[in-house]
Amino acid sequence: MAEISFKGHTESVIALAVTPDGRKVVSGSEDNTVKLWDVESGKLLHSLEGHTGRITAVAVTPDGRKVVSASWDKTLKVWDLKSGKLLRSLEGHNCMVNALAVTPDGCKVISASGDKTLKVWDLESGKLLLSLEGHTNVVTTVVVTPDGRKIVSGSWDKTLKAWNLVSE
Repeated sequence: MAEISFKGHTESVIALAVTPDGRKVVSGSEDNTVKLWDVESGKLLHSLEGHTGRITAVAVTPDGRKVVSASWDKTLKVWDLKSGKLLRSLEGHNCMVNALAVTPDGCKVISASGDKTLKVWDLESGKLLLSLEGHTNVVTTVVVTPDGRKIVSGSWDKTLKAWNLVSE
């Protein structure tokens, strides 16, 4: 089995995501950058710079057109995958963003933060849609169910919480 090395980060790699077509991989690092790579060759396609803190999570939208990154700088950033251009910065957390999840329809992103909240954002406009409070400690992880109806979060408070994303 052939091994390909992807070299370009100057600090530890913390997060990875693969595009839906499997041809590209996105990496997030403690060097505050997000990088886009060709899976077959290992070639660096884009270095996405703009965060001022470590990258904690990355995700690719289901249509493969956007990358979302989360950081210790309390923000999420939305990038155009093809051009590498920063489309928008999502600001609203009071502490580092630890995790993120994109909804199956690619319309929303959910962020989990050290400020004990989850936030639901519209990916197209960047508008904050919901702020979810209920955890009593740092929120460390978040997922969206495959049908896009629920969010499940986990926290240092030793609990998981399920939230309705769609009105019942």
